[in-house]
Amino acid sequence: MGVRNCNKCGKIYNYDGFPYCSRCRREEEELFQKVKAYIYNNPDATIQEVSEETEVSTKKILNYLRQGRLEVKDGSNLILDCERCGQAIKTGRFCNKCAYELGRELVGAIKNDNKPFRTKKTGRNMNVKDRR
Repeated sequence: MGVRNCNKCGKIYNYDGFPYCSRCRREEEELFQKVKAYIYNNPDATIQEVSEETEVSTKKILNYLRQGRLEVKDGSNLILDCERCGQAIKTGRFCNKCAYELGRELVGAIKNDNKPFRTKKTGRNMNVKDRR
């Protein structure tokens, strides 16, 4: 653990994997719960209506969608597109197909990580032993 400044208020706090101090994190969670409750009670509301009624910015609401904390109702998605192929999605950053393909590529890269590779300049083999 280290000491960092909160991204929201600037206060120094013991870093625990989150960019905000505990007070700002509670405030952010309260905003999220407010948005979630409004959407639950008004499922056909647009993002603009949700923003106006909850006084939470559309940018924050879009972040909740990208984080996978909220999901767009079927047939009403004019907001989110897969960052890889552009297909309309309900939540997150990638469609199921692209998420699967990215996962496979990552697993393949990890498996090949310890195999030797040739350097371009010298042509000698190199190995990565241990990165810890």
